[in-house]
Amino acid sequence: MDLSNLKPANGATKNRKRIARGTGSGRGGTSTRGHKGAGSRSGYSRKIGFEGGQMPLQRRLPKFGFKNINRVEYAGINLDTLQRIAEQHGISTFDQQVFIERGLVSKNDLIKILGRGELSAKVNVTAHAFSATAAAAIEKVGGTTATI
Repeated sequence: MDLSNLKPANGATKNRKRIARGTGSGRGGTSTRGHKGAGSRSGYSRKIGFEGGQMPLQRRLPKFGFKNINRVEYAGINLDTLQRIAEQHGISTFDQQVFIERGLVSKNDLIKILGRGELSAKVNVTAHAFSATAAAAIEKVGGTTATI
């Protein structure tokens, strides 16, 4: 065996369907498009969700729900995350820039400190919002909270 007689394994390749190459090919005549109708014409593209004239699913189902346009979305950071970063990197002052550098939030996110986990390090945190339990836990160990 050498490079001159390499070929794919049996069954690894298939011949493509040669459509509209005469009746002898088995795919001549209407060329697998059926008879008449929009689907047989060139340039036909079906609408997304079209079900052959039946009422489409997105119109059969009722509308529901509500989107509050005044909702403020925060990126949550828990106390256990602050504790881990404080231990690993020796950081005691947390602000938006520190959270962005650590990859916890993106630059346009609003930050809220949440109360999951234990905090033993004394930290000074600046964020957009604090949960009541998080603020209490930070101040309990001697840290400070500042709202942006």
